[in-house]
Amino acid sequence: MTKRIAIIGAGPSGLAVLRAFESARRKGAEIPEIVCYERQSDYGGLWNYTWRTGLDQYGEPVHGSMYRYLWSNGPKECLEFSDYSFEEHFGRPIPSYPPRAVLHDYIKGRIDKSGIAHYIRLNHAVKWLTYSHHSKKFTLRVNDLTTNETSESEFDQVFVACGHFSTPQVPEFPGLRQFLGRVLHAHDFRAADEFAGKDVLCVGSSYSAEDIGIQCHKYGAKSVTFSWRTRPMGFKWPDSLSEVPLLERVEGKTAYFKDGTKKDVDAIILCTGYLNHFPFIEDSMRLNSRNRLYPPNMYKGIFWHTNPNLMYIGMQDQYYTFNMFDAQAWYARDVVLGRIALPNYGVMVDDIAKWTVAEEAIQDAFEAIDFQTEYVRDLITPTDYPRLDVDGVAATFKEWEHHKMDNILTYRDRSYKSLLTGTQAPIHHTPWMKALDDSLETFLNQPSSQAAE
Repeated sequence: MTKRIAIIGAGPSGLAVLRAFESARRKGAEIPEIVCYERQSDYGGLWNYTWRTGLDQYGEPVHGSMYRYLWSNGPKECLEFSDYSFEEHFGRPIPSYPPRAVLHDYIKGRIDKSGIAHYIRLNHAVKWLTYSHHSKKFTLRVNDLTTNETSESEFDQVFVACGHFSTPQVPEFPGLRQFLGRVLHAHDFRAADEFAGKDVLCVGSSYSAEDIGIQCHKYGAKSVTFSWRTRPMGFKWPDSLSEVPLLERVEGKTAYFKDGTKKDVDAIILCTGYLNHFPFIEDSMRLNSRNRLYPPNMYKGIFWHTNPNLMYIGMQDQYYTFNMFDAQAWYARDVVLGRIALPNYGVMVDDIAKWTVAEEAIQDAFEAIDFQTEYVRDLITPTDYPRLDVDGVAATFKEWEHHKMDNILTYRDRSYKSLLTGTQAPIHHTPWMKALDDSLETFLNQPSSQAAE
């Protein structure tokens, strides 16, 4: 009897799994029957933009955290699919920092090229996932959102690939309930121009705070204050952007901070991260941890330690993104197809511990990049994933970190060389701080001769 596999989510992680199996099928392998469930009405996961916040038209929690004017905050050369270059997709080189719509178009281009759309059932929300030790099968209860009909199906193996940046972690601060301005989490942030002329407080000091804060500055905020808990970001901010210790309380429209300073603000944006939140998975198989480079209880960062037939894709804190999901997908596919044998439980636990100890020893961003580089290298080495120059990716990431420290407002104006084609990206026709239109059409309106020096 043919094995059946379920994939939960048709974002970059779920699509990587589909692409991995389809690649094997096209090379002559017999693959399992595959069904991919996606609760949104389009492929692309978080790269889909919606104006909605809170609940969608079906009463489901809105998955997307994307906002208007979002541009890649890392070089596209670091996330390029090894089997599908940006140059192939767009027919020519494009600048190193594309806006959201361009990346979404690139993701969908590989779907079209791969012919994997027929595996995907859009507008289908997984409501419950359980496992029977008697039958050795998973049961998925799925709701067709368009008909409101619920069905159950059995599967031999399941990939959880629905991401972990969609359920906001929302702290409480004294006085926040009585704040006289606007309060929102980064998950519900949609347009920076809403805050033009306003004094904005971003609580947090990671990527979402950094990007939302400079987006607000770019679109005319009067001032942006970043409030950090562990350490400041330390960039060379312009005069209207500043960093202070953690928010302590709010009185009226005045925010008070732990160093004794205060600031009147019009809006508070909680850039406080996301929860690993999988309420549809039974407790014994549910990932529950903070956002980290090596989440617990998963061999190779993929296989649930007590039931390796349950696989999680893309659950790491991320420097690498699309190509790391591919690395995980190719490795997991080869385990499913019997090309790679998993070790016994004790060996898996020891391996998890080894990586966890290495993660806990990380001191800075460069060491974190090196850690994830070795993780990706470990996954792709035994597979037939097309060559990925992980050392080149790591070097580009480190160059990117230097450029951000040099000037947080202009690092997106830099250009990098594709590690697949060797082509130097052209400089974008408009400096990022002046590029107010983030549409695909405007971005691609680039003279072909305008190459980087």
